[in-house]
Amino acid sequence: MNLFRQIIVEYFFNFKGKMKLFLDHKSYIDTSKPLDISLSLSTQVPGLRAWYVNTPIIQPVKANGFNGSVIEGGAVNFRDVFFNPHGHMTHTECLGHITASVHSINTHIKEFFCKAQLITISPQDFYNEDEDVSDKIIERSQFESITIDEEVEALVIRTLPNLPSKKTLDYSSTNPPYLSLDCMEIINRYSIKHLLIDLPSVDREEDNGKLMFHHAFWGVPDKPNYERTITELIFVENSIPDGTYILELQVAPFENDASPSRPVLYAIQE
Repeated sequence: MNLFRQIIVEYFFNFKGKMKLFLDHKSYIDTSKPLDISLSLSTQVPGLRAWYVNTPIIQPVKANGFNGSVIEGGAVNFRDVFFNPHGHMTHTECLGHITASVHSINTHIKEFFCKAQLITISPQDFYNEDEDVSDKIIERSQFESITIDEEVEALVIRTLPNLPSKKTLDYSSTNPPYLSLDCMEIINRYSIKHLLIDLPSVDREEDNGKLMFHHAFWGVPDKPNYERTITELIFVENSIPDGTYILELQVAPFENDASPSRPVLYAIQE
């Protein structure tokens, strides 16, 4: 059962304008201490990008005498935003990312809180015979060396090195690390619903459109799993220790296969 559905709601209370939310008679989360692990949309250069997208554009609307910029004499700021959630920021996607029918993340994500586990992994060197190059991958053996809590529904992966440059990196043509397909055996063993990672994809950047990990995670096409989500391009500060948390997965209500998202962790306290 989802741990968060077991919360004893009568035990939450305000103190000095803050809130503690008790998970049981001993443990709680302090909602005044969120740990935001998202990366925001920004027009700065250099800025976070992947998949060969250009810098996002945020510009005031100017049409038929209307001026959407206060600094330029308008009454309000009224801006158009042109961006791609997959390439410009932290985003959460559903199986509609790889299906002919574009299923909406807004339709299929129904719950926003669950127990999560943060793990840190250093991708290993791997010789890719097909491409005759050396890749960096996350291997099954690395998952097997970590004790995963059987109650977690979300797995948050922080990769090493974990440098601040991840926040503004252009990942295009860099062949970033990715997950080995046999890691799926471990993920399925623990019934993980939500996978979060600080890379642009769980699959190799150039794989001739195979997207094998995406397909295995969502069971496409044979056994499609509509509840599972993948969140990419997160950033977990080094000051946040590995362990179990409560995850709040905030997702913008876009009718699209992917949407900008803001995953937030809350430390479980005794």
